[in-house]
Amino acid sequence: MPNSREHLLPAVDPSYCKGCARCIDACVHNCIEMGNEINPLTGLTPVVLHLENCSHCGLCVTACPEPYGLHMDSVTDDYSVVTKDTFTGITRTVPKAVTIPDIRVPINPGKPILIKGTYASSIGAVLAGCRHFYGYPITPSTEGAELMAKLLPNLDGIFIQAVSEVAAINMLYGTGGAGLPCMTFTSSPGFSLMLEGISYMIGAEVPSVVVNIMRGGPGLGNIAPEQSDIKLVCRGLGHGNTHAIVLAPATPQEMLDFTMLAFELTFKYRNPVILIGDGYLGQITGKVSLPDYMIRPGIPDWAVYGDADHRGNLIASIDITEADLEARNIRLNEKYARMAEAEQRFDEFYCDDAEILLVAMNTPAQMAKGAVQQLRSEGIQVGLFRPVTAWPFPVNGLISRLKQIRQIVVVEASNGQLEDEIRLALSKAGYSDVPPIEHVRRFGGILPQTHEIVEKIHLLEGAAV
Repeated sequence: MPNSREHLLPAVDPSYCKGCARCIDACVHNCIEMGNEINPLTGLTPVVLHLENCSHCGLCVTACPEPYGLHMDSVTDDYSVVTKDTFTGITRTVPKAVTIPDIRVPINPGKPILIKGTYASSIGAVLAGCRHFYGYPITPSTEGAELMAKLLPNLDGIFIQAVSEVAAINMLYGTGGAGLPCMTFTSSPGFSLMLEGISYMIGAEVPSVVVNIMRGGPGLGNIAPEQSDIKLVCRGLGHGNTHAIVLAPATPQEMLDFTMLAFELTFKYRNPVILIGDGYLGQITGKVSLPDYMIRPGIPDWAVYGDADHRGNLIASIDITEADLEARNIRLNEKYARMAEAEQRFDEFYCDDAEILLVAMNTPAQMAKGAVQQLRSEGIQVGLFRPVTAWPFPVNGLISRLKQIRQIVVVEASNGQLEDEIRLALSKAGYSDVPPIEHVRRFGGILPQTHEIVEKIHLLEGAAV
């Protein structure tokens, strides 16, 4: 390939070529011929170039009646894109963008503070380098947005109360596409409205963090806690072939820690990350310790940042041709597979010798933890397996415990949405020796209580005797 600006080669854009053959007549070296494949974008047949004998004269470009049908194009030895304007003849060089890395800045964490879960998540976002927030108020997540509204103007940041959740998620698309950390808070009905935009962002590989404080449903429901969106975040992130890492904190401390982790993962995989809490976790106050660092974000090389260094970048989720869209989906599937392999996260409580395994996450995991402690005091060998990632479900960790387990009890504030993920993950993993699965479920904003879990285990143990 030539490495000087003077030796540019003609290139054809099939979307603009109408197959008029004027370039064929203009070429004295017979480097151009009519193609035999119809372009599905235009319904026309573009020309095909064979440039082995090309003398770089540019007569074909001059003969082309379409401004972008043929153009002079090449790449220099420093991998900068070089283009020649069809009308002016001016050659321009677009430098290859490079990544400006994040910087970890040491800070004094001070003493632990008492704050509610949504506040902890907001502070985690600021420490992770987030200076752009877009959202629409919805209980029980609004306090997180309110704190961001207070903090960001003092940090040269941007806070915008969007006109709707649909507007907010598309603002995230723009800011994430510029390579900047950004986030929103919402709750279940608002999250439903964001799903189309989330699908677009996954397709375009745009990072962002969405904190969904789940509330009772269906429909408008109420503002009380429920785990009503597990099926959405794991299996229904908008139309098409979509997945995102889903983090499920259980304490205000984890709301901060997992928000910081979410920003790390969203840029690692160029994919939105969802953090799900329930309404109780969003509002409860707990002791939170700050980390000893914060992040000063850089700019990734792929960003559409608006400066000269990144002017050659393009972000989109549209592929009109079937082959191109299939290739995009194959690439996304490969990324999902990497996520599923590397990002399974879980926590265990008294699982080493457990014979009965409780599975729970978010606030119900706290109730289950209390049940484990009470049942252990009675001599019943119960343990708690807590998924930290709802997707990818930590099936490898679960399977590692099942050989010793004779009973699984799923504790959740929904009608089997978590249990469905467990069963599906085990099935896809090809694990068939699954112990009996029972459950403790509550709905409509009522969380499973410790005494209900204890009573369920007593009932199962009595039946076993």
